[in-house]
Amino acid sequence: MPAITADTLVLARLEPLGPDATDRPVRSITTAPSGFEGEGFPVRRAFAGIAFSDLDPFIMMDQMGEVDYAPYEPRGTDWHPHRGFETVTYIIDGTFLHQDTHGGGGVITDGGTQWMTAGGGILHIETPPEELVVKGGLFHGFQLWVNLPSHRKMTAPRYQNIESGLVTLFTSPDASVLVRLIAGSIGAFHGPGSTHTPITVAHASLPAGSQLVLPWQRDNNALVYVLSGHGSVGTARARIGKGQTAVLGAGDALTISSEGGDNESTGMMEVVILGGRPIGEPVAHHGPFVMNTREELVQAVEDFQSGRFGRVPAGALRPFRG
Repeated sequence: MPAITADTLVLARLEPLGPDATDRPVRSITTAPSGFEGEGFPVRRAFAGIAFSDLDPFIMMDQMGEVDYAPYEPRGTDWHPHRGFETVTYIIDGTFLHQDTHGGGGVITDGGTQWMTAGGGILHIETPPEELVVKGGLFHGFQLWVNLPSHRKMTAPRYQNIESGLVTLFTSPDASVLVRLIAGSIGAFHGPGSTHTPITVAHASLPAGSQLVLPWQRDNNALVYVLSGHGSVGTARARIGKGQTAVLGAGDALTISSEGGDNESTGMMEVVILGGRPIGEPVAHHGPFVMNTREELVQAVEDFQSGRFGRVPAGALRPFRG
């Protein structure tokens, strides 16, 4: 897993929590079903079966892979529309190419993040490069959808390319756990992602036998998704493993303990830790559009069909199929 590795002994350490910190209890643990997205790349639907009231401001998250493609197997998505939310694409292994009709674009690879604000409407493409298609290889990451409040749903589109070297790195007080902070704040640490909705997004690697206790804002919800490995969440040590999501209750701290990786060669438990301040508005969701009312969804479809999201530019990036 090449996604932003570092020597934890030389990193800044999180301050230990005080005795008055209240650990968040586990309210539920769900298992993500598997499916396919875009042109046929495998995903796990991390939030399937979780009530939106527990997710708000998040809409959905897909774990992409982990898959070791044979030559000519890699797939992505062709040009498609979005309106009313933000997409956060984090690549752990492999490479995705991005281009959109607002001028954004670039290469996302090995710990990089693409943060795209669809806002009032955008078309974009995410596809593996020719080299990965031809040779095959490992591909792994996740894509998160973050809702926008009603007064910002029609904001101008925006693209942030957060290279792996920009992500904030810190470690647990005993230097055993590496935390990569992509957006938001944890203790004294702040991630580089610029958000319209107050959220925190982090990726942590926990060796077998280690524990991570994080301070967490009381007015934010808290979710823990296991990319690989197994362990427990909360001081009551609710068991959790690969492809499962824990929804945590109220409190100002969260605890994750690792029992190891998926096999002897991968001794790490890898988790995504998410939280955000709930927006508390009605959500109307249809395909690539996330609005507040059905009427706004109908308008989004009409605007897309009328070309108001922009046009695919001449010579644009296209999926390579060989």
